Amino acid sequence: MSERRLRGRRQANGRLRAFSLARALAALPIALLLLLHPGCDDRTNDEPPPPPPPRIVAVGDLHGDLQATRRALRLAGAIDDQDRWIGGALTVVQVGDILDRGGEERAILELFDRLRDEAEAAGGGVHLLNGNHEVLNVALDLRYVTAQGFADFVGAVTVPPDDPQLEGYPPERRPRVVAFRPGGPYARKLADQPFVLQIDGNVFVHGGVRPRDLDYGLAELGEEMRLWMLGEAPRPGWSYGEDNLFWSRDYSRDVDSTDCAALGEVLERMGALRMIVGHTVHDSITSYCDGRVWCIDTGMARYYQGETMVLEIGPQGVRTLRSPPEPPPEPPGRP
Repeated sequence: MSERRLRGRRQANGRLRAFSLARALAALPIALLLLLHPGCDDRTNDEPPPPPPPRIVAVGDLHGDLQATRRALRLAGAIDDQDRWIGGALTVVQVGDILDRGGEERAILELFDRLRDEAEAAGGGVHLLNGNHEVLNVALDLRYVTAQGFADFVGAVTVPPDDPQLEGYPPERRPRVVAFRPGGPYARKLADQPFVLQIDGNVFVHGGVRPRDLDYGLAELGEEMRLWMLGEAPRPGWSYGEDNLFWSRDYSRDVDSTDCAALGEVLERMGALRMIVGHTVHDSITSYCDGRVWCIDTGMARYYQGETMVLEIGPQGVRTLRSPPEPPPEPPGRP
């Protein structure tokens, strides 16, 4: 980790809550919650935590669309027309699914890598979560990868000529397999990203945290996934299928009173006010359960052709920011 990145992480101490291995420790104000890669806190017990970030903007699923990414970040006030950080103390949280369905995934990841450093230097923050499509790629489930998505990783990694794991893949797909398989360079990048992030009273997750996830232990869930992505342990059994925190739609589709009751239990146990989720496409940013859950996937990527919107959380509450409509085309000139 660079010295600047380390300084930025230390400056974030107390602003983000870490989930520890024991529930009794979960309320301690530890540094940045990286559920997959917990940080350390240099503060003493008598030192008060710094104030919360003045403004948080949550960004939904991006699915390989660089232009949608830029639109969302400009709408958030995070970057200028040259893609430079102008957000100051702003905190940006992207809730997963940068991968699949588009062909500019590497450019998006590189943009966020640079902005993370620029934001930390300015007193802000950029945090990426893992979604179900990040997990699919590490699992080498490549059914949602486009032809451009495969081509995008040609030249990004060295492909071993005699690797038996690659024999079943066409040559044009092998670079992506090498990049994202457990222990691969891009899988290791994903291993540094959390599945759940809590900033003050806000819980960010791709699918949804359920009571059973808290019973199991969020830190345990994250550590098991981290070790798998690093290639140091088998994939945990609970992560298969769609009954987990990065696939769940309990709070984003056909939400009923039972779902809201479960959400209320989770928020109470986590000491939070609301949950922010992606994963399920809505026509616009939508809230359920009396504003306790916000669904921010508006299908802004080219694949879905939805509207670009982001969720702003600040001292005045929660509000939706949306891009202004495109101007109508100029009428044709007279002959």
